[in-house]
Amino acid sequence: MRLRGKKVSKAYQKLVFVNDKDGKEYACYAGDLTNHKKGRGLTKNEREKCMDLSFVLGETW
Repeated sequence: MRLRGKKVSKAYQKLVFVNDKDGKEYACYAGDLTNHKKGRGLTKNEREKCMDLSFVLGETW
């Protein structure tokens, strides 16, 4: 694996994928969700730190 691939892999391993109560999936860095409880949904503050995957991939992917 090239150095560039190793850097991408290292960053990807820090991500967590969260399904919010509104049905959207978000990619977040684990460090940004230190107090998150599974099944609760994301707070507005947490959502701001995450990437809405439907925005990146589209609604029908």
